[in-house]
Amino acid sequence: MEKNRLKESRENKIPWKKWGPYLSERQWGTVREDYSHNGDAWNFFTHDHARSRAYRWGEDGIAGISDDKQGLCFALALWNGKDPILKERLFGLTNSQGNHGEDVKEYYFYLDSTPTHSYMKYLYKYPQAAYPYDDLVRTNSQRSRDEMEYELLDTGVFNEDRYFDVFIEYAKAGPEDILVKITAVNRGPEASELHLLPTLWFRNNWSAWIADSNRTDKKPVLRKIKSSKGMSALSVKHPLLGDFVFSCDGDFPLLFTENETNHELLFPGQKNESPHVKDGINDFVVQGHQETVNPALQGTKAAAHFQVNIDAGQSTEIRLRLSKKSSKSEGAVFGDSFEKVFADRLQEANEFYKSVTPASASEDEASVLRQALAGMLWSKQFFFFDGDNWLDEHNSNPLHKGFRSSRNSEWYHMLNEDIISMPDKWEYPWYAAWDLAFHTLPLSIVDPDFAKDQMELMLRALYMHPNGQMPAYEWNFSDVNPPVHAWATLFLHHNEMALHGKADVNFLKSIFNKLLVNFTWWVNRKDRFGKNVFEGGFLGLDNIGIFDRSAHLPTGGNLEQADGTAWMALFSQNMIEMASELSLHDPTYEDMVIKFVEHFHFIAAAMNQPGQDGMWDEEDGFYYDLLRLPDGSAKRLKVRSLVGLLPLCAVTVIEKEQREQNPAAMAQ
Repeated sequence: MEKNRLKESRENKIPWKKWGPYLSERQWGTVREDYSHNGDAWNFFTHDHARSRAYRWGEDGIAGISDDKQGLCFALALWNGKDPILKERLFGLTNSQGNHGEDVKEYYFYLDSTPTHSYMKYLYKYPQAAYPYDDLVRTNSQRSRDEMEYELLDTGVFNEDRYFDVFIEYAKAGPEDILVKITAVNRGPEASELHLLPTLWFRNNWSAWIADSNRTDKKPVLRKIKSSKGMSALSVKHPLLGDFVFSCDGDFPLLFTENETNHELLFPGQKNESPHVKDGINDFVVQGHQETVNPALQGTKAAAHFQVNIDAGQSTEIRLRLSKKSSKSEGAVFGDSFEKVFADRLQEANEFYKSVTPASASEDEASVLRQALAGMLWSKQFFFFDGDNWLDEHNSNPLHKGFRSSRNSEWYHMLNEDIISMPDKWEYPWYAAWDLAFHTLPLSIVDPDFAKDQMELMLRALYMHPNGQMPAYEWNFSDVNPPVHAWATLFLHHNEMALHGKADVNFLKSIFNKLLVNFTWWVNRKDRFGKNVFEGGFLGLDNIGIFDRSAHLPTGGNLEQADGTAWMALFSQNMIEMASELSLHDPTYEDMVIKFVEHFHFIAAAMNQPGQDGMWDEEDGFYYDLLRLPDGSAKRLKVRSLVGLLPLCAVTVIEKEQREQNPAAMAQ
């Protein structure tokens, strides 16, 4: 069944992937939300601000889901009766607070997910004592880089197992009929209080401070509606998504407010847009402020308030449903069919993973593979960035009214509004082009269509710069990462050949043609003297350099990099192999084979040039970076690291069929 859903999604028959775990786990502290004058993203929009301040470019939450344009979001908030604030999002240290940099200080686990997210499961471990926010910040700030990090477990907050295991499960009865089951288990030695607040809200795209082209004409609304005895429900009206009903199995209070900034709290002197703001539910539950939620029972953010006392070793369960099927009778919302949907989806997930797991895998190995892939699937996130408007809002748009420098000012062409595989939805909740290429490899095991889509994404006109550079990551789109897209494309190609016995030639051709532009950028921008040696900079290997290779050299001159040049040798080889494969279907690609064979030979000759101008040291038997000084002389930087080993990775085997198809190239 899961493979059928993938097919229906691929053929655009049924939008099974429209809803998924697309909510970030940290939107605060990101570059997109940074409107400071000094680019201090971590301190401009802090965790402490996040509960009271509306985001501009995305949303975050715990175990959350959203539609694929993040118009409507759902996540779980919790309160143990002791915390100073609701637990609405994961907490962690900023780059300056942690003795080893930014670090999430929570315990949560992605337990399961199918590629269409027809079934998902997540575990969050919530302490019963007050969460030690201040202790974590203070103690870590006092530790040096040479000391261990001060972790949440070190604070003693989990002593005697005084915590709740909170499981969140999702099952789809249809593409827009989502069942939710939340189970809280008291692992502690005595009864403990727990507030569960499943929360539904709209991403704010209506406030006056949002650019006209990103702002909706009609504000969406959530309203309490009549429901059967023993249930509570609210209606969802969104101008693009349509109408939904959110139902709760139990007659619990529904709390409403607006997903709008509490200006009066954060920015004294400014007026709020409405009397009920983003932190209204927090202030009602934690502080008992009755006036902070809307008595009219409507708004753009709402939560059901489940308050329970769970005995030691016992559990409680709540059931919810978000459905677009207005014709469904209330009696069937939480009937026997509810549990049957969960049972069916779990069984289908078991069957799907059995079909993609090697027969030789042990039970433990199969479990590791499944949960690892679940982690990849849970790490898909909606990423929204309108470069033109963002730069306008920073007064840094070179095409409009720019008058001050800002990061990413040359990327005004960008409009990113897609579901993207993230390196980490808390520590790194934005895409990284070269990480993404590697992500596609395991993703292709379960969803080759999504993997290929991700591979093409960075090469599309709304991502790749007109000059041919791929965006690196939002902290600095202009940074340089290893050119691994060609290699990853070949991996996907070979994987598809093995699975289906035929190639997706159109996909291969599309990627190859766009990579031609990217290859040209590398040659024109990173081989400054036309000598076939390259200067990359970061290249994803900054942790092994003796200094920042993206910075200007104190000696003057430039750094000719062994790894950067090796990556380009591999890029050339990958393009040879892609062109060879394409030439089997289209002879016009034969000239491309010759072109990239020549490129590879030129690069190899430059790397292995004899004497002091070459990167290869015959005496040491090792490759080194070459420091080219202003007077033209060169000096090898004799540091033994992966930099010197990467040239050995630039190896490609051209198959016999491809060699026979391209005799002229093979004679080079």
